[in-house]
Amino acid sequence: MLAVLMLSSILAHAQTAPTQIEQRCIECHDKDTTKGGLDLTALPFDLKDSSTRDRWIRIHDRVEKGEMPPKAEDLPQSERTALVQSLATSITTVDHADILAHGRGPLRRLNRDEYEQNLRDILQLPDLDIRDILPEDREGHRFNKTTDMLDMSRVQLVAYLDAAEAALHAAMTTEPAPPPMIKYRAVGTDLFPGTGTFGNREAMFFARDNKAMEFRGKKDKDKGKNEPTEKDLAKDDTIEMALFRSASWPYLGTPKHFTAKRTGNYKVRFSARAVLQQPGFVITPATQPLPMTFRTRKPAGVDIINEVHDSGGIIDIQPEKRVYETTVRLRAGEAIEYSLLGLPMPLAMNPNGSAPSYRYPPFPEGGQPGLAVQWLEIEGPIESQTWPPASHHVLFDDLGIQPKPQDPQQEAKRLLRRFVTLASREPVPEEDLKLFDSLIQAQLAKNVPFAEAMLAGYKAFLASGDFIYVREPIKADDHFAIASRLSHFLTNSRPDAQLMDLAQNKKLRDPQVLRSETERLIASPGFDRFVKNFTDCWLNLRHIRRDDPDIRLFPEYRFDEYLVESMERETRTFFTAMIRDNLPASVLVQSDFVFANDRLSTHYQLPPLTGSAMRKVSLPKDSPLGGLLTQAAVLKVSANGTTTSPVVRGAWVMERLIGQPPPPPPASVPAVEPDIRGAKTIRDLLALHTKSKTCAGCHARFDPVGLALENFDILGGWRTHYRGLEEGERITGIDRAGHTFSYTIASPVDTNGKLLDGRTFKNINDLKTLLAANPRQLARNLLHQFTLYATGTPVRFSDRPQIESLLNSCAKNNYPIRDLLHALIQSPIFLGSL
Repeated sequence: MLAVLMLSSILAHAQTAPTQIEQRCIECHDKDTTKGGLDLTALPFDLKDSSTRDRWIRIHDRVEKGEMPPKAEDLPQSERTALVQSLATSITTVDHADILAHGRGPLRRLNRDEYEQNLRDILQLPDLDIRDILPEDREGHRFNKTTDMLDMSRVQLVAYLDAAEAALHAAMTTEPAPPPMIKYRAVGTDLFPGTGTFGNREAMFFARDNKAMEFRGKKDKDKGKNEPTEKDLAKDDTIEMALFRSASWPYLGTPKHFTAKRTGNYKVRFSARAVLQQPGFVITPATQPLPMTFRTRKPAGVDIINEVHDSGGIIDIQPEKRVYETTVRLRAGEAIEYSLLGLPMPLAMNPNGSAPSYRYPPFPEGGQPGLAVQWLEIEGPIESQTWPPASHHVLFDDLGIQPKPQDPQQEAKRLLRRFVTLASREPVPEEDLKLFDSLIQAQLAKNVPFAEAMLAGYKAFLASGDFIYVREPIKADDHFAIASRLSHFLTNSRPDAQLMDLAQNKKLRDPQVLRSETERLIASPGFDRFVKNFTDCWLNLRHIRRDDPDIRLFPEYRFDEYLVESMERETRTFFTAMIRDNLPASVLVQSDFVFANDRLSTHYQLPPLTGSAMRKVSLPKDSPLGGLLTQAAVLKVSANGTTTSPVVRGAWVMERLIGQPPPPPPASVPAVEPDIRGAKTIRDLLALHTKSKTCAGCHARFDPVGLALENFDILGGWRTHYRGLEEGERITGIDRAGHTFSYTIASPVDTNGKLLDGRTFKNINDLKTLLAANPRQLARNLLHQFTLYATGTPVRFSDRPQIESLLNSCAKNNYPIRDLLHALIQSPIFLGSL
């Protein structure tokens, strides 16, 4: 009786008849039963408490979806609707009042990516690298911009101070003139560390007149005197260095006698052509371009692995001889390496401790593609045309190198206010400035050099709340907060001068001005940072290299970094087009085109393409490709490198793309592990796993989606059968890196299934059609993702009607994605509830 009285009190506040709960819910959710861990008799209706409100929101959602009570006859639809509406009204009222009083979420600090980019823009140092000084940011709801996770601790504060100090010292120069430009040129045998490399002559040789050259070493007494030594040809510009293997450790393909003396950008020019190696170490012109890049690292022996960076972008080397130019970023002590993409890496073999020998993989039909270089030049570091550089001017205006003003106290006050004006994202109160003033003046009183005293004040500001935190727009005149939110949303950095000027003149609540600025930022180069950071978190692309392919089952993917890199670029290019081309939300699961390059066209079994650049490719009507759903990058991050799991993939798709995340699995239930022997099918394993009605009911939400994707392997390649190691027809051969492989062709893939609502499908194309039939749900999920990324706070309960209103405004044209973005930015969710 006491339980009923408590529920009566609770539901009186919710304006819902207590008899509904007493008759329909209490039997399963009282203190004695507590199904699902829920005791309604002990749950207060104190909606002002956020944790309690969250529990009632979950109750609302499960009742609304018909999940509770699970049987429709246990709660007639009319009673269900009344209960849902009553709960929604009560929760919305309290939640909206909380937003009006405190904002949608707490104050959030800049994450480390944003902090680095802010300093790059302020100090005019586009290559500033201080991100790793800061601790890795915690994630909430998959994003590293979630306010609840971006806390501040003593460790964080010390790290911000250290990062600010490193940035300021990088911006300041003490050199009276730019460092001298170093010019380096390599020809002949200076183009490579030696006359050979790992993989023997199949991997690299020097050529004259398209034929490999013989060399006489110090120990080659039996060779004739006509054969030159490596030193003889160090300056011979009539020979070429021919390379036929990908860059990977162990690899030392650096031009001789060059390392950077100073950190900076270096211009690299070289003459090269794409070639094919034929039997007998003869080279002929290639038929297709060869993609390459440069890697930078400190030279080391083969037993030492140094940090390696790709630099200079991807260059497509054409079959005819041409001169190419790029810019690479080198740290002091680093050199550049030739990094050819998509070529094999030979297998090193040293049985019983003998000297190593190599097995080069079989040449493809027509010859082994490679690169022939005639000469290479490096010039740098490339410095600013003016001196001191722009970064130094940011700190000290026109006071020059080692500033020593006549009135240091007054000049310090001027420079501080000048710097804060340049660095801050909104006006800083004079009261706050006095704190930094006092710090600088105290340093000067101790006879600290003027420049160091100023850096101490600047550092304190860059680690202060005035700089680190991004405010929530609350007041009607909060134009600076809007500018900062917009710029950190779409460019991951501070507002630029134009946006700051509009904020100063209070124009950002003008819908036309705000729309124009949104369009400008979407078209800007900084938008690439949004694309990278958003897809890194939402689609988990930051982990695309986390699981290496299991080469026992997928030997064709061994060392294929070019494929993985192309997969990543495809998804980022596609997402950019989703917004800039204003594509409908249905492209999340279905489109009649893909973006592909030479490597992806092979991977996707499309007509051959030439070159590394991504381009839009139309698909035939029956193609299983199209949309984010079947992109190789998405299929890789939702697999584990060895096997695909319909459970994992299905749950991933439902959560990330559809916006219907499954509940977490029970801790006591083991995961479904596919049988890599090839003896049991995944359907057999799932049937065993879901014998329980509870398990089966949950898995029915996402397993069918995963099953429809089973035609795609761990890297998104098409398959009709699974592979195993024991059962089935055995396939043997030598892979692209010279290794012998052996796997079996196991059971055929079966992709038919039935969704939770009863609709059936036979294959991935059928599933795409079913999922695309609900574009509103796809658009709703995108709005939820954008909201979290832009504001740092998930969509709150009282935001839901606004989200539906935004969807209504975009429904006419099938929910175009750029329109959804504009709608969100123009809404009170983004601009602040007034």
